[in-house]
Amino acid sequence: MNGIIGNGLFQRLALAALAIALAAAVGCGGGAPEGRIAFTSNMDDENFEIYAMNADGSDVTRLTYNSDGDWDPSWSPDGRRIAFGSDRDDENGEIYTMNADGSDVTRLTDNPDYDLSPSWSPDGRRIAFTSFDADWKGEIYAMNADGSGLTRLTNNSADGFFQSWSPDGRRIAFVSERDGNAEIYTMNADGSDVARLTNNPDEDLDPSWSPDGRRIAFVSGEGNSNHIYVMNADGSDVTRLTNHSGEKKIPSWSPDGRRIAFTSNDEIYAMNTDGSVVTPLIGGGIADYHVYYYVYSWGP
Repeated sequence: MNGIIGNGLFQRLALAALAIALAAAVGCGGGAPEGRIAFTSNMDDENFEIYAMNADGSDVTRLTYNSDGDWDPSWSPDGRRIAFGSDRDDENGEIYTMNADGSDVTRLTDNPDYDLSPSWSPDGRRIAFTSFDADWKGEIYAMNADGSGLTRLTNNSADGFFQSWSPDGRRIAFVSERDGNAEIYTMNADGSDVARLTNNPDEDLDPSWSPDGRRIAFVSGEGNSNHIYVMNADGSDVTRLTNHSGEKKIPSWSPDGRRIAFTSNDEIYAMNTDGSVVTPLIGGGIADYHVYYYVYSWGP
């Protein structure tokens, strides 16, 4: 993956230091936040496991118990299943699904490459994911929710990764270095009609569609100087949301489109979609040194 690994993508993916799937809405106005959050952390073990908590950070429940790493949880649209990555069966990461309570784990992929970052289609029938070869060159694939019907979506000499379905299921946003720098693109759900959305000297990563399909949140910049932005789905009207220091990762919209969750300094936060009312959800403090919490996606 060339320069991006050196700038933190390897840590994001190869070490599985990502992940959250947030279920249900957190409002930007009054009232307590609702829903459950699935996230990855090493709070109990050296390896990463998947947990769930209320959207206000309370009632943390561990979902996986495994001697190897589990990461990248992604809620199915109906909230009944969670797709995730794991190297529990071999040294290669594979894609699995489980019930929302951690039961009925089913392996979906079985190949020599490293499979990461599953993402459900809006109708729950397909799962897109990134597969990395031995040189950490990524390509995007999609399969049926039972692991059948595998289809390769990208086929380029540069990487394709960090895919995100549009709410209508017709387009997929993703990141690629095909034009020399990490930029955000979209393509049809079958891999055709690739369109470039961003064009700047900084790395643009982690695209996430708003629930109404009109906006895409993303991260731009490097390390502690990066920030979260939103833009129209055609790449216009880019607006910066964050202003604080610290590395930001993986913005994710609430289902009602009023809040965005993200990771900053290895902790999970949520904010309004204009960048206001930043609320810590989990992490922080000296006791949490070398303990990591990573946000990934916000589901129903």
